[in-house]
Amino acid sequence: MMAAEHTSSGGPLAGVRVLDLSAYIAGPYGCTLLADQGADVIKVEPPTGDNLRKYPSTLESESRAFLGVNRGKRGLVLDLKQPEALAVLHDLARQADVLVHNFRPSVPARLGIAYEQLAQVNPRLIYCAVTGYGEAGPLKDKAGYDQVLQTMTGMCALQGKADGPPEILYGSVVDYYASSMVAAGVASALYERERSGRGQFVGVSLLRSALALQSARLIWAEGEPREIGRDMRSGGITGIHPTGEGYLYISANTPHFWQALCAKTGLDDLGANPRYDSVRKRAEHRDEIVPRLHDALRARSALEWEAWFGEEVPCAAARGVEDMFDFPQVQAENMISTFTHPVVGSYRGFAQAIKFGRSTPATPRAAPDFGEHSEQVLAEAGISPARIAELKTRGALR
Repeated sequence: MMAAEHTSSGGPLAGVRVLDLSAYIAGPYGCTLLADQGADVIKVEPPTGDNLRKYPSTLESESRAFLGVNRGKRGLVLDLKQPEALAVLHDLARQADVLVHNFRPSVPARLGIAYEQLAQVNPRLIYCAVTGYGEAGPLKDKAGYDQVLQTMTGMCALQGKADGPPEILYGSVVDYYASSMVAAGVASALYERERSGRGQFVGVSLLRSALALQSARLIWAEGEPREIGRDMRSGGITGIHPTGEGYLYISANTPHFWQALCAKTGLDDLGANPRYDSVRKRAEHRDEIVPRLHDALRARSALEWEAWFGEEVPCAAARGVEDMFDFPQVQAENMISTFTHPVVGSYRGFAQAIKFGRSTPATPRAAPDFGEHSEQVLAEAGISPARIAELKTRGALR
């Protein structure tokens, strides 16, 4: 694996170089997770930039989403539709360990960057393609997006109330889960390469990710009808409840936690009643239990109940994400770091998804400005100043 001379960042993937040609969330954040582990990730954008840069943001100079999704990378702008830029990418791929993109399956060959083409350039290359629906089948060239896949695969139908319309799970859960698959698949392929000496293709799709998220629902026993209960929610007691001030999530599925909940809220008679002594029974009689629970919860605020329940009843007061920046547990785990960006300036953000006991974590790096490291990356690849200047003149490089 090629040493990354520009940085002293540690981590178990130190020395691995990644070319990130992907856009939006799934591919880019998968590469960010590799950067978190020490890889030198170079984000390669077209002249129009990653579309995530154009997302609505209250920051004037850059998209908040782009900053959060692309931390830890260096930035390079290449117009791959120009032969000169494509030749540069081949030069970079020859020296790289990993390439990640999220083009539709029919696009890479037209651009000259299909796996078969780049494997000729570098047989050790790990080539990860992120698609909406996979590499084969009638939908393989259809554009895939998080909430489209949520809706298609039943997630929204089960998120909605039984008598209501389907509901989106906001937060790009499919994209972020797919990004974990990118990081895991690439790491596994790198490990296998150490034994075989050969690179390989790694395929990640939003469809596979959306279905993997629902593995507990995707069980259909022989003889079962189509319309059966597949929702894992226990109903009624476990969920978000109003309090005297704010909302509180309570989980009380086990006998121990149910008894503790009843005792801590003064509802001992419910805890002693065999009519409610199992999750299934409590779900069946939720219309009897929930109103009494809500009456009891009105006596305190959500934060007060959280403190009162302590470790005896699993719960959490509903907070805003802003509260996480200085949340004691988040601070104790060093999850938030301060970044310096050439345009945005100083900002705080999430920094590390995985903790390693022995490997030194990578030094936090802000998401790159557009084309921030173009000349630096090409110079490291051995491309002459004259060629770099010519690429810039032609508009193939920025």
